[in-house]
Formats: sequence, structure tokens, C-alpha cells
Amino acid sequence: MTSAAEDIDELQASMLRSLASPNRLRILHLLGARCCEVNEVARELDMSQATASQHLGVMRSVGLVEAVRDGRSVTYRLADPQILAACGLMRDVLVRRLSRLGDLAAAAHAPAPAGTPEPPAFY
Repeated sequence: MTSAAEDIDELQASMLRSLASPNRLRILHLLGARCCEVNEVARELDMSQATASQHLGVMRSVGLVEAVRDGRSVTYRLADPQILAACGLMRDVLVRRLSRLGDLAAAAHAPAPAGTPEPPAFY
């Protein structure tokens, strides 16, 4: 028997897997700005309507987006505005990591202080 915490871990992993696509992240950002129909998502993000629909379906299945039907039209929106805040936190972590890596790369290319022996050459 699994615990509630384990069930939540599985649901979270499923949700995060659904975000492992640059197109889906772009869709989330678009829906964070405004609600859209599938054809608007496709046009705005330069993808086919079938591709946009498939991405929206995946995100809807894990609860990231909701579909609201009004007659014959279906409009998509974020299921929770905090989804963008969570994506923003991850982006901030990534930017900090890239910054640290950039600092390391810059330090590696900086001239060595006078009197520092040259590292051995590898051929």
C-alpha cells in the first residue's frame, strides 16, 4: 500500500514529465498571458493545429491546463496561475547555475598569475 506522499510524488513526476518540452513551456507562457483556442496557440507558436492540440491534451491530462467549452469553441487556460510561478522558479535556478558555470569558464580562461607553472600539454 502506498502512502499519500508517494502518490503525490508520482503525480508530481507525471506533471514534470509533461513539462519536458520547450513547446509545452511556450504554451504555458502564452496561456499565462491570455486564454486561447487551439488555432490561436498554433498560430502564435508557429506549429500545426494538430501539434498544438496534442500538447494541450497532454497538459490537460495532468492538470496543467483546463478546457472551457462555449458552444462549439474550446478555450484553454492555466489550471492554476501558480504554474507559471513554479516554472519561473526553475528558470531562476537554471539562470543562476548558468551564471556560475560562466564564471567558472571565465576563470579558466583568465591568465595565470605570474610565476604559476604551465599545466602539462596533452597531445
